[in-house]
Amino acid sequence: MNPRNRDLLVLTKKEMMNQQELEHEIELLNDLFCHVESSNALCISNEVIDINHYKVIRKLHLVKQILKEQRLKPFVFISNKN
Repeated sequence: MNPRNRDLLVLTKKEMMNQQELEHEIELLNDLFCHVESSNALCISNEVIDINHYKVIRKLHLVKQILKEQRLKPFVFISNKN
C-alpha cells in the first residue's frame, strides 16, 4: 500500500507540531504499519479451525496456504488467537 494513501489521525501530547515533526511521526507510523500489516503477521496472529478433521492448524505455512485459497471448505474457520 502506498504510504501516502492513508487516512491517519495523529494525536500527540504537544499542542503545536511543525511540519517536519509531523512528517517524521507519519514516517515512523508507516514503518510500523509495514511490519504489522504483512502476511506473516496475519498468519501468526490467526489460526484455522477445521471442524471436518477436528484440527486446529497453527503452522505458519499451512495457515498461509489455506488463506490463499479462493473459497474455504464448509466448516473451516479462521480464528484470531486473541
